[in-house]
Amino acid sequence: MASTKVKHRRTSHGTQYAPKGVSARLAAVEKSQMRSDYPVFKAGDTLKVHVRIKEGEKERIQIFEGLVIALANSGANRSFTVRKVSHGVGVERIFMYASPKVAKVEIAQEGRVRRAKLYYIRELEGKAAKVDREIETQASAATSAAAKEAKAAK
Repeated sequence: MASTKVKHRRTSHGTQYAPKGVSARLAAVEKSQMRSDYPVFKAGDTLKVHVRIKEGEKERIQIFEGLVIALANSGANRSFTVRKVSHGVGVERIFMYASPKVAKVEIAQEGRVRRAKLYYIRELEGKAAKVDREIETQASAATSAAAKEAKAAK
């Protein structure tokens, strides 16, 4: 039996056209749902996520503070996973970027990691589960403040 060769069409990758039809409408809907009030954060950062909780008729805001272990997807489907240890039990929550339940996101500390997904943190306990931090000493804070003043004086 002779095998037939499949010829692949080559297309121009240099020209990109604006989406038409359904994809254009989908892109417009996604753009309308995107939120721009979030700070820029990455895996390894410690976040304070202010979550709206509805209890009966009342609504309150509860803060969920933990380590960002993953960022996923893009566009309106974008999400991030935050992990904390509460009373010796690891708790993870996945938050959607476009969710109205997320009132505010604050960066508590910036971490320094070499991975995009920090799932290995789940198996670690105690000090082993800590992420490297950028610690600013008093001397470095004084020099950076002096540098800012010198730049402002120019």
